[in-house]
Amino acid sequence: MKLKLDENGNVVLQDGKPVYVHDDGSEVAFDAPQTVATISRLNGELKTTREGKEKAETALKAFDGIDDPAAAKKALATVKNYDDKELVDAGEVEKVKAEAIKAVEEKYAPIVQQRDDLQNQLHGELIGGGFARSQMIKDKISVPADMIQAQFGRNFKVENGKVVAYDNNGQQIFSRARPGELADFDEALNLLVDGYQFKDQILKGGQGNGGGFGGHGNPNTGLKRSEMDAKAKADYIRSHGQESYLKLEK
Repeated sequence: MKLKLDENGNVVLQDGKPVYVHDDGSEVAFDAPQTVATISRLNGELKTTREGKEKAETALKAFDGIDDPAAAKKALATVKNYDDKELVDAGEVEKVKAEAIKAVEEKYAPIVQQRDDLQNQLHGELIGGGFARSQMIKDKISVPADMIQAQFGRNFKVENGKVVAYDNNGQQIFSRARPGELADFDEALNLLVDGYQFKDQILKGGQGNGGGFGGHGNPNTGLKRSEMDAKAKADYIRSHGQESYLKLEK
């Protein structure tokens, strides 16, 4: 990564920020104050993590010498059963406990199911809605948004109520424009599409070798829109199967 210079050798600025050029040819304005603030925040988080680790290690020292936690728990349960023997035989204690647990599970099962359903709906809205509302897809993609979701949806997860993008190696995708911060939906999708081997077949004409997609892809195929759609369809069926495509069409 290097500074972008004009014809006079002066640093090019964007909104008062120096512009850097990445190795792949993409440009980004470097926000130094924000980067310093991010580094400070990450240092604080690192300190908190370290203190939590030290606290956990201190607490674990109390269990030194216990090599089999399962056996220790069983022994404690046995002792408690003997303490309760005046009320009921030790064998009956476990039966009573199991029945009580079963009753509680049956009572709250519908609530748990409703929570899970609502959580699934939330995930579907956040991720599916991200694809449906994506300005990047509207501006640069030639195939329907649901086909893009079918291909890249697995790269997005909902964590703490927010959509987080992951690359194909399972690593979180960070922003190039905001160093140290996670990429937002469209920036992450842009980077994922840039690394897609069939990107020329899903990008609108003339964007496969430029337009913010890295500038290092294959030359434009020259295919007509109908031909590009047909190839994208064939690629999808090859990757996901005919049945999956028919469900998508519905």
